[in-house]
Amino acid sequence: MSDTPGELHYATSHEWARRLDDDVIEVGISDYAQESLGDVVYVELPEIGQSVNAGEECCAVESVKAASDIYAPVSGEIVAINEELDGEPELLNESPYENGWMFKIKASNIAELENLLSATDYDAQKEG
Repeated sequence: MSDTPGELHYATSHEWARRLDDDVIEVGISDYAQESLGDVVYVELPEIGQSVNAGEECCAVESVKAASDIYAPVSGEIVAINEELDGEPELLNESPYENGWMFKIKASNIAELENLLSATDYDAQKEG
């Protein structure tokens, strides 16, 4: 059974978003997504300074089962990446909501968070 923290926002494509402060959003993949992927073996992160639009592909994850594109949950500029994932991609499996965060976006429109799902709605859509 996957874990879905209630304080996060979720995209239907299985990314989560955590508002850190002001307009900075931390992004990763859900526990459900990492379970579906299986053992992650490689993470391709976006570049710092890269501009992204909500719903736009911005990086990728490869596992023993498949490769999967990761989409930006909000529009803005990439301001940080989790460099630990370069040497330890398994952090996405071991700690998807803490140590396995992927990147941080300085949101250009923080209201886009409201377009994402609550934990309850996310759980309902992945079961349906």
